[in-house]
Amino acid sequence: MTGARESSGRDRAEEQQRAFTAAFAGAGLDVEALWTEYFGIGGDAGFLEVDAYVHGMTMLSARDRDMLAHVVNEHLDRRTETKRATYSRPFRNPRPTTPPLSALVELVDGAHLAAPDRLPVIAHAAGTALGVELTVHLVDYEQRALRPAGRPGAPALDLDTTTAGRAFREVAALSSTEQAPTLWMPLLDGIERLGVLEIGVPEPEDLRDPGLRAHCRWVSRLLGHLVTITTHYGDGLDRARLTRPRTVPAELLWSLLPPRTAGVGDVVVSAAVEPRYELRGDVFDYAFSETTAQLLILDAAGTCAELIAATALAAYRSVRHAGGGLLDQARAIEEELVDRFGAGPLATAVLAELDLDSGRLRYVNAGHTEPLVMRGGTMADPLGAGQRAPLGLGAAAGVVGEEKLHRDDWLVLYTDGVTGAADPGGDRFGLRRLTELLRREASSGHPPPETVRQVITAVGAHHRTPLSEDATVLLVRKVDRATAPRRPEDERRTAIDR
Repeated sequence: MTGARESSGRDRAEEQQRAFTAAFAGAGLDVEALWTEYFGIGGDAGFLEVDAYVHGMTMLSARDRDMLAHVVNEHLDRRTETKRATYSRPFRNPRPTTPPLSALVELVDGAHLAAPDRLPVIAHAAGTALGVELTVHLVDYEQRALRPAGRPGAPALDLDTTTAGRAFREVAALSSTEQAPTLWMPLLDGIERLGVLEIGVPEPEDLRDPGLRAHCRWVSRLLGHLVTITTHYGDGLDRARLTRPRTVPAELLWSLLPPRTAGVGDVVVSAAVEPRYELRGDVFDYAFSETTAQLLILDAAGTCAELIAATALAAYRSVRHAGGGLLDQARAIEEELVDRFGAGPLATAVLAELDLDSGRLRYVNAGHTEPLVMRGGTMADPLGAGQRAPLGLGAAAGVVGEEKLHRDDWLVLYTDGVTGAADPGGDRFGLRRLTELLRREASSGHPPPETVRQVITAVGAHHRTPLSEDATVLLVRKVDRATAPRRPEDERRTAIDR
């Protein structure tokens, strides 16, 4: 038996050597270069031994044979040769062998060192590997239409009247067969909505394929991350979402804002701000840990409101990063603003922290509009504790207010530009309209970012002309995912995805 194993081992070694010799011939290496690279990765055999092995005159150990095979295969990977040196034992295939993995590899490898403008092309290649046709549609910054990326001049898709728009609004995978069998998949970075993927499938039956839906969802999630990452170092995708240039103050503040939607566990934060292209002094911020969500909404005043807002946001983050509490954060903002801009009512703000497990909310209100809480579809009294003077007046530190948030409660922070938005006749949007709209949204089943979009769209529509004052809404929802009611579309999607 021992002799049979030894004979089998010799046969495998000789077969490996023959495969190596054939592969070496196409690798574009000479023996000296081969030995240098082999020695560089830890090979022990001398140059003469390697030369003899290459020419079939001696045998090396399995370790040395595999190291030489690795050197040759790396060179072959850069060429078009199909022959490969074999190894002494089975290794994982370095090339993807299934369509889903091939599609993900196309995205990862394709995006590496590629210009951001090429991402739609890379996405199309990933779709080809998956056997479908992928087109990326990004939502514009007004959140009114979906615009095809990488296709200048192509028509946009309206958010409120198309299947693509409904997939975006409801964060649901939807299908259509109007012109060709198509699956519309939300394009997300985490839970932030960036647009949709248009997925053209070969046959209508493919629309009901749960495996294909799962594979497309994986591609969508990875692609969403890549869209966000590449936007940080290129303008191509950002330009596709702009319908007109931002002002300089707006450009400054937009560069400082966090993503408009994020979530941890059962808590979701979503925000929106108008006018997006002429932002003057409103900012919001948040940060999650495993136990806490920290929140800020701030409305700066004055002729250099954008500089005040930017300075306040930087001061807030500096203290927050260092672990300072709410009163420390308010004090730091106050001191920095007074030092740089002089004393005066420079900004109003609400600073808050929410314990994600207990729902305990602690907050400081520096002359700002009072936060609202929606509970069970009914608006509770505004949160009136934690009051102090606006930032910049050198007021005392103040006190911290507290409230208990329950499952499915909504916490709504907003600037006075929301309720103060007036139509040409002087009729203000007002708190009553805001609360009525929030009640309707509570019964609609919309996800938080869609609720925020509906609020800010309604404010803009009421004003009818470009807003004369910034309007910002920040919504925090604590949802019991295990007991939250499902919409019919959710039920259909869950059944399909099984």
